[in-house]
Amino acid sequence: MSPIEMSGRDAGLRRAVRPVRAVALAGALAVCSAGAAAQDLPAGERGTQPDARQAQQQQARSYSGPESFATLAREKLPTVVNVSTTQARTAPEGDGGLRIPGLPGLPIPPGSPLEDFFERFAPPDMEQRPDSALGSGFIVDPSGYIVTNNHVVEQADEVKVILSDETELPAEVIGTDPLTDLALLKVETDRELTAVEWGNSDEAEVGDWVLAIGNPFGLGGTVTSGIISARARQINAGPYDDFLQTDASINRGNSGGPLFDMDGLVVGVNTAIFSPTGGSVGIGFAIPSSIAQPVIRQLREEGEVVRGYLGVQIQPITPEIAEAVGLDEPRGALVADVVPGSPAAEAGIEPGDVILEYAGDDVAEPRLLSRAVAATEVGTEREVVVLRDGERQTLDVEIARLQSETEMAAAEDAPAQENGVEGPLGLELSELTPELRRQYGIEDGTEGVVVTGVERDSVAAEQGFQPGDVIRRIGGEKIETPDEVSAQIDAAREADRNSVLVLRERQGNALFAALPLAEQVGEEGADGG
Repeated sequence: MSPIEMSGRDAGLRRAVRPVRAVALAGALAVCSAGAAAQDLPAGERGTQPDARQAQQQQARSYSGPESFATLAREKLPTVVNVSTTQARTAPEGDGGLRIPGLPGLPIPPGSPLEDFFERFAPPDMEQRPDSALGSGFIVDPSGYIVTNNHVVEQADEVKVILSDETELPAEVIGTDPLTDLALLKVETDRELTAVEWGNSDEAEVGDWVLAIGNPFGLGGTVTSGIISARARQINAGPYDDFLQTDASINRGNSGGPLFDMDGLVVGVNTAIFSPTGGSVGIGFAIPSSIAQPVIRQLREEGEVVRGYLGVQIQPITPEIAEAVGLDEPRGALVADVVPGSPAAEAGIEPGDVILEYAGDDVAEPRLLSRAVAATEVGTEREVVVLRDGERQTLDVEIARLQSETEMAAAEDAPAQENGVEGPLGLELSELTPELRRQYGIEDGTEGVVVTGVERDSVAAEQGFQPGDVIRRIGGEKIETPDEVSAQIDAAREADRNSVLVLRERQGNALFAALPLAEQVGEEGADGG
């Protein structure tokens, strides 16, 4: 199991000892040491010590943080709610056996000694009891709108909200956004609820104090404090990862709860933890308010989130790829593939282009491009600056609406087969035949040459090539035969290039790889074998 876990339904948020406390303690110890040393000095030299001691005491106090969070906690506790969900348990048809709540996997097989035990001692309605889960949320409008995480309420048949005064209210799911793990609920009540105000997470700095309030392990109204440990964390939770990291103690059940700054404004939505032990280790993640607020606004107004769509598959620029495409440093987003008929295809963007600018802003890395495109209003036109064959080109693209069916499926490894023509850099290559297409699951429209074998310890093996990969391009040239692969690599070597850019496709997903051209031991072994 990955140590990155959601902190609501299946896991918990956790935090560690705050380093600022350690700094404060170190400062206090320094003061004590200075005082003791002063007593050992001659009387004529003691006059300068009080000033130094006062300075050290003042420095220690500056690191100690707020004297108390009591006022802030008292004001914000009424804005935070517990979210309780239930889901009906349905047994799969035809599997037989007894299912035990809380024990995942297959049912207890008929005839097992355990079956007799549970039938004798388990409650008669055990299999019919619904699954339940707990999470947190916070009120964003006095009329009853509540923010939580998508993973807290997904697949729930019933959602209830418990206010800080223990009032229980049924909740309606207004909308969810799995890509950012956010959800918006609505409760109906005759009274006006106490709501939070959004803050600006873009202004939050590493080291700023924060306060988390939530429902860990069902203990509602739990308040913990810490600092922002890091910004812009990517934890592979989705395409728009940009988490705040905090050490405020957060555990299972805190998902969907707010992360407040010292002004009482929400700067994050607590969502996930890093926990190799299953307990709090002081590393938690919150969705920044700069991402959450516009998503929640769209869910309230439209019931869904509308995002811009460009139609490219992109990847980061490594130092090797930067050298291969002629960049002085790694920057931009490398286009690995273009969806046919997409806005990118119609604008003339091609595989191998490096997107350097979007709508007048520099693209430092792929995730920034993804976020910028997603935030673009559908139907608007934007300028895209690409690097192609060493030259900058400006293209105009009209942004379309992102549809769920355009999201690419995860790549799956193809079965290996050792046949074909020996190629350069440890590759065995073959032209695409109907038999090889069937064997490796390659679509009829895919063009190039297929990798049928990879020499162990070769350059290609080190770069992750596998049998079933299709080499579509090398540099800017399309590839149709194994001989063309060798010719392009020989041409790159003659041009004194250190690497060559190869566009490969695996199970429908295209990705560029920079293949080093230097001779290696693995390649010499292949020649000698």
